[in-house]
Amino acid sequence: MILEIENLSADLGEFKLNDVSLKVSKSDYVTIIGPTGSGKSILLETIAGFYKPLKGSIKIEGKDITQLPPEMRGVSIVYQDLALFPHMNIFENIAYGLKKRENSNGVIEEEIKRITEILGISHLLHRKPTTLSGGEQQRVAIARALVVQPKLLLMDEPFSALDVKMRENLRKLVRKAVKEYNTTVLHVTHDFDDVFSLANKVVVIKDGKSIQTGRPEEVFSRPSNDFVADFVGTNILDGIVAREENGLTLIRTSEHVFYSTDRAERDEKVKVSIRPEDIIISNTLLASSAKNVIHCKLEDVIRGVNLAWLILSCDGLRLKAVVTPSSIASMGLVVGQDVFASFKAVNLKIVG
Repeated sequence: MILEIENLSADLGEFKLNDVSLKVSKSDYVTIIGPTGSGKSILLETIAGFYKPLKGSIKIEGKDITQLPPEMRGVSIVYQDLALFPHMNIFENIAYGLKKRENSNGVIEEEIKRITEILGISHLLHRKPTTLSGGEQQRVAIARALVVQPKLLLMDEPFSALDVKMRENLRKLVRKAVKEYNTTVLHVTHDFDDVFSLANKVVVIKDGKSIQTGRPEEVFSRPSNDFVADFVGTNILDGIVAREENGLTLIRTSEHVFYSTDRAERDEKVKVSIRPEDIIISNTLLASSAKNVIHCKLEDVIRGVNLAWLILSCDGLRLKAVVTPSSIASMGLVVGQDVFASFKAVNLKIVG
C-alpha cells in the first residue's frame, strides 16, 4: 500500500475527523466526496502534515509519517485557489519545489519541459500567472505539484472555479499526466463527473467519518445506507421478495412490482436501488427490453448546465431521473405531464 491511515482523528472545532481508516494502493485515483463541512479538506491537510491528529497514524510506503513535518512527507497538494507566486514567471513557479531537490539546471529544464508538454502549457513559461486564464493557472499549479514526483498528490477541489468546458479539458490532461507519472491521487470534489471521469475508488465522508469506500459504480449503485443513497442521488425503494420468475427476482413495493437480476430469499424484506441515469423517460409506452415500466406524473424539473433532474410521482413512489435539456425539448416535457419511466432488471440492485 502507498497510503495507510488507521483510526485518524483530529479536531479543529468546526471541522473534525473521527476514526478515519483508509488504504490506498499505488497509482490509485481516489475521489473523496461528502457534504460541505464533513471533513474532506481536513483529511487532506492532516495527511499533508498541516495539522497534528489527536490519535491514529498515517503511513506512506509503510513508513509512519504521522509526526513528520510537511516537507519530509513526499506529498504535494493543489488547492482551488492555486497559490502561484505572482512575481515569478511560469518556469520559475514550476521549478520552485524542484530546485530544492535538484541542483542540475539541465535536469530541471528537462523535467519542466516534460510536464509542461503533457499539460499543454510549454508555450507559457515566460508569462506571469496574472496574464493566464483560470484553466491555464490551474495547469501550472498541477505541473508544479507533479514535477517533484510526489509519492502522493492531494487535490482539494482543483476544478471548481472553472467553467464546464475547462473542467472537461483539464480532467483529460490530469488523467494523462498522472498516468505518465504513475502518481497516486487523493482528490476532494463536489462534482460527480470528477468521480466517474478520473477515479477508480471513491470515499464518502460524513461528520468526519468514512461512511463507504469502493469503486464508483459500486458506491453509486449499491449505497451502504440512506445517507449515501441520498447524497449520490440514488433512488432507494423498500420492498418484499415475492418469487422468482424466469430467472428474475420479483419484488413488490406498496404499489408496484419490479424485477431484478439480483437474488434474494422469498418473503425477504429488501431495499432496492436504481440510478437516475438508468431510468428511461418517454411520453408513451416504449417497445423495449426493459422489464420495469411504471406510469408517473412529472412533479418538477430541476435544470442544470448539461443535465436536468426530473422528479417523478409514481402512484406512491417518488423517483429521480436524469435527462438532457435537449430531451426535455424534444419530448415537450412540462410539469404535471404524464410520462412513463422504464428501467432494466439488471439496473435494479438489491442493496439491503
